[in-house]
Amino acid sequence: MSQPSAQARAITQNKEAQLKTYNKRLRDDVKSMADNFTEIVKLAKVEEETQVSKVAQSEEDQYEMQVRAANIVRAGESLLKLVSDIKQFLILNDFRSVNDNIFTNRAVFQNLQKEIDTKLLKLRDEMASDLHELEEDYYSSMNK
Repeated sequence: MSQPSAQARAITQNKEAQLKTYNKRLRDDVKSMADNFTEIVKLAKVEEETQVSKVAQSEEDQYEMQVRAANIVRAGESLLKLVSDIKQFLILNDFRSVNDNIFTNRAVFQNLQKEIDTKLLKLRDEMASDLHELEEDYYSSMNK
């Protein structure tokens, strides 16, 4: 008896760990997107004269913007993957919904089975009655 409860606890702990992982991935990806976007905006500011030439600074800023934009894209793709993982998690672990659907379908099919059984019994009785009448007609015609 303690076996199922221990197994249930392990499953629950596994689900909680998975949800924590999803939460961490969400926070990390959103933070990455925000941080990279903030840095891109900072790069867009015009700086005062520095020892580095404007062309070199422009190239460096352009390269950094490309890297940060790629980081934003990567974080966005990671969020899309996270959404997919969460959907799969819900589909595979939503036992209450699955069980409700099973019980609903079971009730519908049991009612359908009862209706069909009733119709078949009625058909059997009608056929037996018709067969009895046909036999009577057949045997009474043979006696004539």
